[in-house]
Amino acid sequence: MIDLNKILGFEWDKWNIYKNYKKHDITPNETEEVFLDEKVKIKKDIKHQEQEERFIAIGKTTQHKMLFIVFTIRKDKIRIISGRMANKKEKGVYQK
Repeated sequence: MIDLNKILGFEWDKWNIYKNYKKHDITPNETEEVFLDEKVKIKKDIKHQEQEERFIAIGKTTQHKMLFIVFTIRKDKIRIISGRMANKKEKGVYQK
């Protein structure tokens, strides 16, 4: 799957930063914190792979918010597509 040790940082589209905060009240820092969670669950997003491979991450921030993140990998960076609070079903995936 993805080796997070090979990731050197994050890449953001400026519109996505604004959209995530306005729509979901999630900051860029909170979104990035999910990838530091030792229990983060990452899987391929099979439904939404039109032009590039997409992934889903479910994990906790340092303030224990459970987030659902959609992202892709570009070279050695994670490009965040969207981030929001995880729903009940998604929280169940994290618990497994």
